[in-house]
Amino acid sequence: MIRKTLIVVGAGPAGLIAAITAADAGYEVTIFESMTKPARKLGISGKGRGNVTNTAPYDQFLAHFNNRGRFLKTAFKKFFNTDLVAFLAKEGLQTKEERGGRVFTASDRATDIVDCLHKAVLRRGISLKLGTPVRDLLIKDGICQGVTTGTYKFYANAVILATGGLSYPATGSTGDGLKFAKNLGHSIVKPLPSLCGLKPSEALPPYLEGVNPRNIGVQLYVDGKKVAEEFGEMLFQDGYLAGPVMITLSRLAVPALDKGQKCHVLIDLKPALDHQKLDNRLLRDIAEKKDGRFIDIVGGLLPSGLRQYCIKSLRLNTTCKADQAKAEDRKKLRMWLKELRFDVVGHASWNQAIVTAGGISTKEIDPTTMESKLIKNLYFAGEIMDIDADTGGFNLQAAFSTGYLAATAITTK
Repeated sequence: MIRKTLIVVGAGPAGLIAAITAADAGYEVTIFESMTKPARKLGISGKGRGNVTNTAPYDQFLAHFNNRGRFLKTAFKKFFNTDLVAFLAKEGLQTKEERGGRVFTASDRATDIVDCLHKAVLRRGISLKLGTPVRDLLIKDGICQGVTTGTYKFYANAVILATGGLSYPATGSTGDGLKFAKNLGHSIVKPLPSLCGLKPSEALPPYLEGVNPRNIGVQLYVDGKKVAEEFGEMLFQDGYLAGPVMITLSRLAVPALDKGQKCHVLIDLKPALDHQKLDNRLLRDIAEKKDGRFIDIVGGLLPSGLRQYCIKSLRLNTTCKADQAKAEDRKKLRMWLKELRFDVVGHASWNQAIVTAGGISTKEIDPTTMESKLIKNLYFAGEIMDIDADTGGFNLQAAFSTGYLAATAITTK
C-alpha cells in the first residue's frame, strides 16, 4: 500500500481543519507549529468569545470580502457556515447565533474551539510538532517535496502553508510563510493591518477612554469624498477610534492612509433625528428647562464622557441659563451632534489588528484547489493569502473553508 503523506505548516484554524480533513481521508499528517500551543490567535477571537462564522447566506457572505469574495466561491461551496457548525457539533462543541448572524461558542469561550480542534487532531493520531518552526520549503524541479526545520528535513506528497498573516504577532503570526512564498517567486500584495482602531489627529482626553456611543452613524471620507458609511456602535479606546463601526471602516481607511490620502470621519450621534427635528428637540428642551443651565441640556443628550468633550470642544458657557442661549450656540451644538469630525492620521499597530489585509496574490493560486500555480504540490490556506473581510465571523470561516478545500484537493488528486 502506497503511503500518503501531508505536511501542514501552521496550527491555526486553516491548518488544523486541513490536517483533520486529510487524516479522515487516510493521509498520514504532520503539523509544524512554531508556538508551544496550537491556535493561539483563534483562542482570543471574537473578544475571547470565539466568533467562528456567520449565518449570512452565500451571496451576502461573499460580499463581505475584498474583491467581493470571487476567489472564495469554490471554497465556500465545498465547506460553508452550516458545514462548520455541524463539524464542530460532531466534535463536541456547541455554538449559538447572535445579533448580525454572528456564531459564537455556546460557552462564550474561544479557547473551547481550540480545545475541540486540538482533541480532534489527537484522536486522529496526527503528529503535532509544537515549538518547531519551519525554516524553509524543500523544492526540486518546481515541485514541493517537504520542509526543513534547519536541523532535519521532512518529506511529504504535499505541503499546505497556513502560517497566517502579520496581525497579533505574539500569537505566532510573524509572516514567515509570506517570506517562503516570496522566495519561490510568488507576488505579495503589501500586508496592512485591518479591522483595527483609527488614530485621530488630536490627542483624545482621558475622560473619553471607554466611552461607548451606540446607535450612531459614521461616514468615512477619503480626500474629501465619502467612500463608506456604517451604523452601529464605537468605542474610544487607548487614544483610538475603535469599536465595530470604526473597525469596519478601517478596511478602507488604512489602505488610503498608506497611499498618503487624507481621511476623516463624521459621526452622527443622533441619526434618528434630521437637523430640523433635532433643532425642534433642542427648542423643546430649552422651553422645559429654561431656568436650568444650557449645558444641562447637553447632559440629557450625551453620556458623561462625551458630554464633557462636547462642552469643552464648543467652549460652552457653563453658567449660561438655557433660555439665554443664543441661536448660534444652539446651531453649534446641533452641528456637533450631527457632524462630529475627526481627522484620521493613523491606525493601530499589528499588535491590535484583527486580521491582515494583503498577502500572497490570489492570481497565483488555483481557487478550485488552493494549489500554487507556480510550485506543484504546494497549497495555501487562510490569512496568508490576499483575502480579508469585515468583522463578524467571516474571516475565520474563510480560514476553515480554504483549509478544508486544500486538504480535499490533495486527497482526491
